[in-house]
Amino acid sequence: MTTTREPTPPDRTPSRPLTIAQIAELAGVSPATVSKVVNGRSEVAPETRALVEALIREHGYRRQKKRPSAAPLVELVFHELEGAYAMELIKGVEQVAREHDLAVVVSELQGRRPPLKAWIEGVIGRRPSGVIAVFSGLNRAQREQLKMRDIPLVLVDPTGDPGHELPSVGAGNWSGGLSAARHLLELGHRRIAVITGPAHALSSRARLDGFRAAMDEAGVPTDPELVREGDFSVQGGLAHARALLALPTPPTAVFAFNDAQAMGVYQAAHEVGLRIPDELSVVGFDDVPMAQWFIPALTTVRQPLTEMAAAAATMVVALARGETPPQNRLELTTTLVVRGSTAPLAA
Repeated sequence: MTTTREPTPPDRTPSRPLTIAQIAELAGVSPATVSKVVNGRSEVAPETRALVEALIREHGYRRQKKRPSAAPLVELVFHELEGAYAMELIKGVEQVAREHDLAVVVSELQGRRPPLKAWIEGVIGRRPSGVIAVFSGLNRAQREQLKMRDIPLVLVDPTGDPGHELPSVGAGNWSGGLSAARHLLELGHRRIAVITGPAHALSSRARLDGFRAAMDEAGVPTDPELVREGDFSVQGGLAHARALLALPTPPTAVFAFNDAQAMGVYQAAHEVGLRIPDELSVVGFDDVPMAQWFIPALTTVRQPLTEMAAAAATMVVALARGETPPQNRLELTTTLVVRGSTAPLAA
């Protein structure tokens, strides 16, 4: 059992990073307790762990033995692991990992934000060469735990603005939303509905901002009744599309903020006997492989998912080698892919 007390300052503060013994003296705990914190062991009281980690952040930590080398693997963590979106990202990471003789460990947070304590402890125990977090939010304490152990962290499709503190890879979401709206406007549609992603997602907000910019540019007001907040799932797309198509004046076009939600729109249109694209145009986002096999094939904004993941893995490899990536924040281009699900507004 460990106990904590107010830190007792040593006779003088060393100019170099502290050893385990010195950190233990400052924290008022045993060296064994500090060692457990450093090595990610679970059997330490939360307040003790927080105190020790705060001291390490403030003073630094000098290992008395050579740091164990990182395991030859990359940790790839998803907020939720489902669908073709995840598979495309896994492919991109594996391409780069193979080139560098690295294995890939895939884990899922099951929608939890931030990750559970057991997840971060497992990562620390595995000592990977780096972590790639997809659409998931590690809290500051968890990021610090990785940083203290020299485990690089790179974000893919970050949910919030990562600033310049963390390397990240994203896509041109604003321009993607702009191009989708312009395409529908050029076809004569004015009553255009959108099914967004979660409000906390940076990508969703950017797509909506791009959509609204195109509508404003064309002098077409965005009807709040036609803006629905989705969750990037087929079921969510279906539920929102049912409600939209039941309106007294339903939309003539729907822009779904990912291809899964677009699939839900197809189902809702089928249920009420609407033909796509003759009576309803639909645009998705992502261009996952199944999009071309929708009937009719889906017009969608291509997000280069495999390339994004490969770029993130390349960043991790560089950081693990002590190199600085050429760019700390990389944004890849999105492209509108026009297929059979959109058509001019019927007279």
